[in-house]
Amino acid sequence: MAMTATEKQRYARHLSLAEIGAAGQSRLKNSKVVVIGAGGLGSPSALYLAAAGVGKLALVDYDVVDLSNLQRQVLFTNADVAQSKVAAAAKRLAALNPDIEVVAHDLQLTADNILDTLREYDVVIDGTDRVSTRYLINDACVILGKPLVSAAIHRFEGQALTYLPERGPCYRCLFPNAKDGQVPNCADAGVLGVLPGVMGSIQATEAIKLILGIGELLTGRLLTYDALTTRFDEFTVARRTDCAVCGEHPTILTPQDAVPKSKTTAAQRALISHSTPRQLQLRLGSAAESTTPILLVDVREPHEFERGHLAGCVNVPIGELAARMDELVASLSGSSRGRSSRPDVVFVCRSGGRSLQACEMAVGARLTAVPINLDGGLLAWARDVDPEFVVAPV
Repeated sequence: MAMTATEKQRYARHLSLAEIGAAGQSRLKNSKVVVIGAGGLGSPSALYLAAAGVGKLALVDYDVVDLSNLQRQVLFTNADVAQSKVAAAAKRLAALNPDIEVVAHDLQLTADNILDTLREYDVVIDGTDRVSTRYLINDACVILGKPLVSAAIHRFEGQALTYLPERGPCYRCLFPNAKDGQVPNCADAGVLGVLPGVMGSIQATEAIKLILGIGELLTGRLLTYDALTTRFDEFTVARRTDCAVCGEHPTILTPQDAVPKSKTTAAQRALISHSTPRQLQLRLGSAAESTTPILLVDVREPHEFERGHLAGCVNVPIGELAARMDELVASLSGSSRGRSSRPDVVFVCRSGGRSLQACEMAVGARLTAVPINLDGGLLAWARDVDPEFVVAPV
């Protein structure tokens, strides 16, 4: 399809490059790229891919914009705080380049939905900051045979690697056994604001080279960057024959969630109650007079909990909940002593997703309490009840 006059003007600098030209720009226009994580890495990646003219650009995220994001997540402004990240990002990208299609996937990737979410895209960019999510994305790309451009950031350092199916090592080849918590995320360790701009731009560059079929990719090469010394280094890495997903005898044949999903039925899920922040505030204010005891359980990670939590909350991270269910039962028994009705347990997290999963796990385990989800999580609490309440970034 011939380019319009507007497109010729917009992409004039690309058209001047012999390695791109009109044919290359047409390949970009016909390409489909998905960016997972509309955060520090996803922001520059998505901006440059949109500017480059990638025809269909998708973003996957289920978080909302937090004020602490703006130090590095350049897709957003103050006006976007408390808004859906993918919705705000899609609006910004469409304003930057109205000639492309921008798709917003406002969802949390799981083993159940990741294959269908990624299936139609030519290139996958991983801009997430949790090891478990990186494994999930990596495994899905290996299974689907999709190229994957990965990057990670930590304090003043970054790294990047490009996976090509059957041609190089995947993320599991480099890090077979890493776990969440072993690799601190930005909220825990901090990060130089401009660092993800460097690494995210490298991810966009790799994706464009992949689409155009030019240059040398970071396949079998782990690129590292130290912002304090302004030094790039490179390490040659090989595909592992014993890799659990891309090796000679893979044991991972379908994507797997890091935290096992509950096996609750629709009827069991109907037993879950829901509370708005204002309803919970009223409930807590009248707790002393109520005949129904209440237990607040915050299922965020300890570093999130320590940055700020509701008074009286106990911290049971979602990954530990199944193993600590008996502990909750004991707590509920103690709180219900002398009361006439069975207790309620309110599960709390940052935005309501992990707490809903906790409710399902509680129902599946037949917890002797009414599981209640704080809808919208602590972000909604800060918005509707206490504007000064600090919600730690994930």
